[in-house]
Amino acid sequence: MASRGYADLHEHLAALKKAGLLITVERPINKDTEMHPLVRWQFRGGIEERDRKAFLFTNVVDSKGRKYDIPVVVGALAASREIYRLGMGCDLERINETWSRALANPIEPRVVRDAPCQEIVIEGSELDKPGKGLDSLPIPISTPGWDIAPFTTLSQYITKDPDNGIQNMGIYRGQVKAPRRLGMNPSLELRPGIYVHWEKMKRAGKKLPAAVVLGAPPCIAFASAQKAPETLDELHLAGGLAGVPINVVKAKSVDLLVPAEAEIVVEGYIDTEYLEPEAPFGESHGHVNLQEFNAYMDVACITRRRDAILTSIISQVTPSESSLIKRVALEPLFLEHLRNALGIRGVKRVSMHEPLTNLRKVVVLIMDRNTPRTEIWRALYGAAAWNRAAGKYVIAVNDDIDPDNADALLWAMSYRANPDLDLQILRHRDQGHGPRSKRNNGEDASVLIDATMKEDFPPISLPKREYMERAKAIWEELGLPRLKPESPWYGYSLGEWPEELERAAAMAVKGDYFETGKLLAKRRRKDVGMNTEVRELPGRPPGESDE
Repeated sequence: MASRGYADLHEHLAALKKAGLLITVERPINKDTEMHPLVRWQFRGGIEERDRKAFLFTNVVDSKGRKYDIPVVVGALAASREIYRLGMGCDLERINETWSRALANPIEPRVVRDAPCQEIVIEGSELDKPGKGLDSLPIPISTPGWDIAPFTTLSQYITKDPDNGIQNMGIYRGQVKAPRRLGMNPSLELRPGIYVHWEKMKRAGKKLPAAVVLGAPPCIAFASAQKAPETLDELHLAGGLAGVPINVVKAKSVDLLVPAEAEIVVEGYIDTEYLEPEAPFGESHGHVNLQEFNAYMDVACITRRRDAILTSIISQVTPSESSLIKRVALEPLFLEHLRNALGIRGVKRVSMHEPLTNLRKVVVLIMDRNTPRTEIWRALYGAAAWNRAAGKYVIAVNDDIDPDNADALLWAMSYRANPDLDLQILRHRDQGHGPRSKRNNGEDASVLIDATMKEDFPPISLPKREYMERAKAIWEELGLPRLKPESPWYGYSLGEWPEELERAAAMAVKGDYFETGKLLAKRRRKDVGMNTEVRELPGRPPGESDE
């Protein structure tokens, strides 16, 4: 690590183990039926994000009793923000700064001759021997009972633009179809670089050379998960994240550069003449993606480290590792677009709702209380236009609303938004990521909601912070179950709280509420009806009475 300036996967796992964030499972685990369901429980079992860990399986078998000599790690990149932070090598508060610097200052890789990823090379007819092709790799079944094969999940496909020579690296699933055939799905709604390359090679009547990385240094995995400009090679972006050049080596059978410290690299050619059925596969939008005609790759070579570890990620129903690895990077870039590209300084934060909706559908903008109404709406429109697949519901709130709490969002929408005044619908949107409905000729729409405060409101009806904190100390002193405070967990002013009432409330907690009662008696009136708000009447000097 000292010589290259960034951690490989093995060093990253050592750091996770030291931090108590790695669980090593040594008992036999069936990759086809047990592995992903086991790790899935920490995403669907009520476990807090901060308590999620990475799982390293060292005794991997399959449903036919085969034992694999390659361990599998799941959750090692983004099971939690702390795991992601360790992989990035910076504090979470600096994620925005780190990504902005990397995008602005990508660093060209350094080509090396000898690389760990090529310590073992299997190519040609040797791949046809039992246990030498893709069948040598312990690729798990992600959603047992629905998926029709093992799928690579953290599979970084590297291809090259035949016109300008710029490489592209993106994460796409890969269906294991035969020892020398790997299916793939390039998520066309995002117009990925690999699809552009495939189209160009198809027009030229040639197959598309490709290399699939299965496990790499964290900085490379994070870069490949990002939606970078088509003119930016993600290996350059990874160098920008690390602050130093990434070591790369020429692939053995295709004219591509691959990460030198990769764990496993599958090389081959993607057919551009024929497509064949691919999937079903449990997708990140929370539904099973039914079969589509997609491309496939004929494997020409497999290279790997002697101590290779295959990396798999949890996707499907969110929250998941797949959604978190995107969210931590996307939110700062979204904010950067609104604040700097569009100049909307009132946006304080962007939150992409993760549970079940998978980031794209519900976007929350946290706005400064003093932001003009026109700027709030410019932010809402700007957020809906930033990404063709994101922003079906865009909601603007103030910073007292926890965007990760759906109850708090509904609370703001219920009391701070008037649908007749504060809601707009944008038509003619792409359906984006998710099951494809044929309604409305396949078009969707966006709903924009201004749920910010437009006027002062009375305080939140919970005890003030100091009283809740005192009660929490007593709770813990009594040894009661650990509390998980939910926002709002204490009362605070929303602007309408006169000094007179502040004094009266302070007197009440001191036991002097009878004194307040005497003052109220002096303000009696007989010219008002029941439920008349005191604030709506012309003020009368304290002590004046109609009696």
